Amino acid sequence: MLDRAFDDAVFLIELGESEHDRATQLEGERALEALELQVREAEVRRMLSDELDESDAVLEINSGAGGTDASDWAQILERMYIGWANKMGFKVEIADEQYAEEAGIKSATIYVRGPFAYGYLKAEIGVHRLVRISPFDSAARRHTAFASVGCYPDIDDDIEVEVKESDLRIDTYRSSGAGGQHVNTTDSAVRLTHLPTGIVVACQAERSQHKNKAKALKILAAKIYQYEVDKRQVEIDAQNATKKKIEWGSQIRSYVLQPYRMVKDLRTGVEMGDTDRVFAGELLPFMEAWLARRADEAAEEAAKEV
Repeated sequence: MLDRAFDDAVFLIELGESEHDRATQLEGERALEALELQVREAEVRRMLSDELDESDAVLEINSGAGGTDASDWAQILERMYIGWANKMGFKVEIADEQYAEEAGIKSATIYVRGPFAYGYLKAEIGVHRLVRISPFDSAARRHTAFASVGCYPDIDDDIEVEVKESDLRIDTYRSSGAGGQHVNTTDSAVRLTHLPTGIVVACQAERSQHKNKAKALKILAAKIYQYEVDKRQVEIDAQNATKKKIEWGSQIRSYVLQPYRMVKDLRTGVEMGDTDRVFAGELLPFMEAWLARRADEAAEEAAKEV
């Protein structure tokens, strides 16, 4: 259908040019522009076809190896993803943010709300590496820092995930911001530990302990859901003996600022030399390349089963 529409549009453009009929040529150009939009929408549907891809997302960032550079790097990633969400017209809410002592953050949990937020952001799951001249090294030496990115669907209330109270350890503490400034003087922040899986969730966005617990429970349910999805996928891959690499938790992208400037996705080979644009949130080329490859692999597997 799209092929026929493309041929018709090209025919109108060529006819208008040969007959010097500008109106016919413009009609063909408009049809071609409309077709490009349809192709784009079809490609998005193909890439983002999993059950929960349309969901809002819970994004989690944790600093890794690299000391102060790593905590600073985690905060740079946080700003990068907020920039991306703003470009997409999505809403952002920081549910929890743990600041490091010298600079940056130890971790952050962020709600990203918008159509297909989870579908896009799941392409970012893994370890991100930064190479640069450290601003925290008096000798101006080059350092490597790591941070991990996790993402979970903000599941709807009609998707049931059982979280037993007996499976939880609940800790409360005072909410705090950068520099140790207290948001309030009561133990309103909540940390939940799911004992069967070891999953930990914290929330301090609200002044009310009750509201923080409710938000933390919802994030926990999302993480447990994703945990079960990942576990099933590993089992399926093992049963099918596929060669496809499980990407969760592995290093996916390098951001190099010294001795040259380049961001390279290690899964797809996509590169961008304008690192400032990437840090400002220009991430769709990386996301869509991975999502398209994943969709192609799924189509190939489906064809083999026919």
